[in-house]
Amino acid sequence: MKRKARLGFAAVVLVGAVAYLMYTGVRETAVYYITVEEFAQRRHSLVGEGVRIAGRVTPGSVQRRMSPRGEEVWFELGDFQDDGHVTPVIRVFYVGVVPDMFRDEGGSDVIVEGQYDGSILRAQTVLTSCPSKYEAIEPGSDSQGTRK
Repeated sequence: MKRKARLGFAAVVLVGAVAYLMYTGVRETAVYYITVEEFAQRRHSLVGEGVRIAGRVTPGSVQRRMSPRGEEVWFELGDFQDDGHVTPVIRVFYVGVVPDMFRDEGGSDVIVEGQYDGSILRAQTVLTSCPSKYEAIEPGSDSQGTRK
């Protein structure tokens, strides 16, 4: 009987330890994204924190240059609104290869993950999201949608 009690106690401790490790691992790695609008409201409390922000690349804001560390990309991230209203923007700096759907002319919907230093979001990851609808390519344009 004493042996069964020890075995049962060891099993409970083992299951409890595994459950605790799973809970803390998920809690530490789960970063939900916030919108640019939500970020603007909490900007000061997020300095030095890891954040994941969803928004739209502001047209005309993308700048690229090569450096010894790789391709440096600067851009501004704004809210998803297309109605002409001025929305807050976040300056983003990223070193690396951006996804194929990231457009230099802006307008790409992206999720940027990185650390905010008080003025710039230093991104470790840039993900593009697929458009909600695909549009047909105009006749007389190439596969990128630009006119020949």
